Amino acid sequence: MYFSGIPGEALDDHYKDCVEIASHDKYLEPYAMKSLFTTVLACCSLTALTIHASAQPSSPEGMYRTHAQNYKDMVLATCIASAYKFSANVGTDAGSSVTALREWANYDWEKSPLAVKALVKKYLARDYTNPLAESQIKGIKFDLLKCLDMYHSKELDALTKKVVTEPNHTYMQNIKKP
Repeated sequence: MYFSGIPGEALDDHYKDCVEIASHDKYLEPYAMKSLFTTVLACCSLTALTIHASAQPSSPEGMYRTHAQNYKDMVLATCIASAYKFSANVGTDAGSSVTALREWANYDWEKSPLAVKALVKKYLARDYTNPLAESQIKGIKFDLLKCLDMYHSKELDALTKKVVTEPNHTYMQNIKKP
């Protein structure tokens, strides 16, 4: 019998050689599969990282929040800027955030500045003494905690209702779309 020009005995020998090579491949197969799996996993991971990186916001999201939320964020940023005004990096960053948030919140510009300043001053004047922390860190004032407490206060909620116009409206709703 001839197959592809190979006589019967030669075909049997050729078949035996192929079987022998294939039987050796079964020892290599787990490594080849592991290598293939590793390669596929690496490609998928890189693709996922690329997709995840491109899904990250590239600009502040404040313009999509309501005026009321931006107002409260602005008051929080003012508190942080006041609390850390002597720390150049924190104070500058927080102050810049206040400026941006002012653009995205629609509120009474005459009543608000003095009210915000008074509310921030009131909360930063609180005495949050903690003897355990004081023994480890001298001069600790918990200013950020004071700002967070102010942020969640009923006083800020009341001030927001008093000075913010169109509290459920967003900055982006004012942008005319082509």
